[in-house]
Amino acid sequence: MAGTMERVFSRVAVFAVALLVATAGLGLWLGDLHGQRSPEILRWGTVHRLSGVLSALVIVLVNSMAVTYFIGTARWCREVVEAYSLDPSSIDRSKRFKREAFPFALIGILGVLAIVALGGAADPSSGRLGTQDWVTFHLVGGIAIVALIAWCFQRQVAIIRRQHGLIEDVLAEVRTVREAKGLDVEKPPQETVKK
Repeated sequence: MAGTMERVFSRVAVFAVALLVATAGLGLWLGDLHGQRSPEILRWGTVHRLSGVLSALVIVLVNSMAVTYFIGTARWCREVVEAYSLDPSSIDRSKRFKREAFPFALIGILGVLAIVALGGAADPSSGRLGTQDWVTFHLVGGIAIVALIAWCFQRQVAIIRRQHGLIEDVLAEVRTVREAKGLDVEKPPQETVKK
């Protein structure tokens, strides 16, 4: 059974990527705004910029969720292992998963910032000279970086899954220690069968 964090993270990551794709789709539909004077097209350009900002915030939020999860679960693992005198290799595994996940979160955050920066450089409403030179960079870079962000999310889900397995292993060890000492033991939740 997949962990709650894995399910939640997967769903919000899919939403975040879908938001990026929708923003890119709007940008492709608008085309190059240089030389455009139609008020309707210019309004849609504003919608594209605002949806880009929203997408960036959501991407940062989703990656921050993963970072927070690994910080919290690594600390939990260390405290439980020390409190019950369990095998310390669990702490090392948890730290390794955290170190493995952080670069993917950072790449996702920096990637979306790069898309926003390229969009700002290509934005004719900024009034700067030479913005039309950045349109292709924004288009190609944006598409490539969206794919990179989606890949980073996929990698983070896999690491979250492994961290969840580690947590289950630690909880099983705790149950064993508590049973051996005659202490109350909470039984693990049973998987529910969906019909």
